[in-house]
Amino acid sequence: MPPAPADPLAAYADRQVWVDGTLVPAREASVSVFDHGLLYGDGVFEGIRIYGGRILKLATHLRRFDQSARAIRLHLPYSPAELDAACRETVTANGLTDGYIRLVATRGPGSLGIDPVPCPRPCVFVIAATIQLYPQSYYDEGLSVISSSVVRNHPQALSPRIKSLNYLNNILAKIEALDAGVLESVMYNLQGNVAEASADNLFIVRPDATTGDPVLWTPPLSAGCLEGVTRNLVIGLARDAGLRVREEDITRHDLYTCDEFFLTGSGAEVVPVVTIDRRPVGDGKPGPVTKRLITAFRVLMKHAPED
Repeated sequence: MPPAPADPLAAYADRQVWVDGTLVPAREASVSVFDHGLLYGDGVFEGIRIYGGRILKLATHLRRFDQSARAIRLHLPYSPAELDAACRETVTANGLTDGYIRLVATRGPGSLGIDPVPCPRPCVFVIAATIQLYPQSYYDEGLSVISSSVVRNHPQALSPRIKSLNYLNNILAKIEALDAGVLESVMYNLQGNVAEASADNLFIVRPDATTGDPVLWTPPLSAGCLEGVTRNLVIGLARDAGLRVREEDITRHDLYTCDEFFLTGSGAEVVPVVTIDRRPVGDGKPGPVTKRLITAFRVLMKHAPED
């Protein structure tokens, strides 16, 4: 793994963070050491992009945030309208026209035990900052990934549709990727089918068996993947472009033999994958369908629909 920066907070030194209704300097923003979000990963979050001063799909993110909270029986102390205003206030306070929002709700401080009842009130905070998950070279030349030995959590154990603070499953897969000298890994479910990457959704392109036309494949939600906002946007862009999209099980064999492969996420946007487990994908370069969707996504981002 690469060494940690000397001061990981240096990039946020001048930032303002919204914490339960108040903007405070980033270095003063804090949650209690007794917060169950810290002690047990008991909480939910959203990662949201800002483009040209517009917050991409904010209403969609807030709906998912609310659904995640309801799924873990966490009662949010703020309405969707109040959370909308908090995100916008934080973006304005930090002078951002392009960047990233992290909206978090924890169970709040309580006793030293997993019982959530002694936590009287959730803690909610909003961070707004700049972000670039991958250098531009990876969008131009593609990314290398590995298959992770870390099995994705079973969807009946913890639904992947809950965007929870407990990301240890994904973090272990990320560490495995870094140890292998790459930035991402593919996670498989207990059946051996593809679930998602450690931090992104996954798509491949394969030819139709009859016509030879390119078909876009992505794992179904039942495989153990998050219902990503960017994932859904890309599915819509693909269909608008006349591509067939299939949400069906994908195997490791499919990854090894597909024509194209790319990842999607709020931070990553649309990034090509050109090798998996040291095997080239297609001709080892970003493919035409991937390039087309990257272009379509960037055109869409110029308008950044808020819903």
